[in-house]
Amino acid sequence: MSEEAATRAWQVVLEHIERRLIAGELVPGDRLPGERALSAELGVGRSSVREALRVLEVMGLIRTATGSGPSAGAIIVATPEGGMSALMRLQVAARGFPVRDIVRTRLIVESAVAAELAHTGGDLAEARALLDAMDAPDLDTADFLALDTAFHLALANAHGNQVLLATMAGLRSSIESYAHDGAGRLADWDATAATLRAEHRAILDAIVAGDDAAAARTVRDHISGYYAAISLDPGKDAAAW
Repeated sequence: MSEEAATRAWQVVLEHIERRLIAGELVPGDRLPGERALSAELGVGRSSVREALRVLEVMGLIRTATGSGPSAGAIIVATPEGGMSALMRLQVAARGFPVRDIVRTRLIVESAVAAELAHTGGDLAEARALLDAMDAPDLDTADFLALDTAFHLALANAHGNQVLLATMAGLRSSIESYAHDGAGRLADWDATAATLRAEHRAILDAIVAGDDAAAARTVRDHISGYYAAISLDPGKDAAAW
């Protein structure tokens, strides 16, 4: 079998499983047919079935285990946040996403998250704890920015939308990277850190107050303001986004 044909063969398996998921014939908790059965049913080699199952596992759609017990085989688990996050992290690592596009995505996602949290409420205990941790006087820049990113993820987690959370988790390493790289351009990091602390508190205060417009505006100004301050987009200020 040629390389091209082998590629098509494992895609046949993926498309077959996708059709069954869409039709409702497979749901989370169901076990997929074994390699031998899928191979015979679809007319592809068992190596192609194994390749398709590896792809599905990386995507977070199945869990596989060897053996013959009730947990053995390939089982539909549907954990898209894991797969989506992994795929986005790989794209970011390969510089598939420009920093400007990452920032624009953050502005869209995080302003919506903050506004909806203000409107509907959510468990903000983790976000508060992270803000308290950022007040420690002995934090270096890297630790501060790691906590900063974790705070934004905590808001997404409190919101509860798994797609938004997966998006933010996938962008996490890139957010930390551009924030840290840009910090070296700042004349006074301590002053910037103090500003960021105040902005974080203002975001949380607006959410707790139930002011969705202020929550969205505050988080938007916070993200775009830092991006402008580190001069990754010269001449672009927060109001221009």
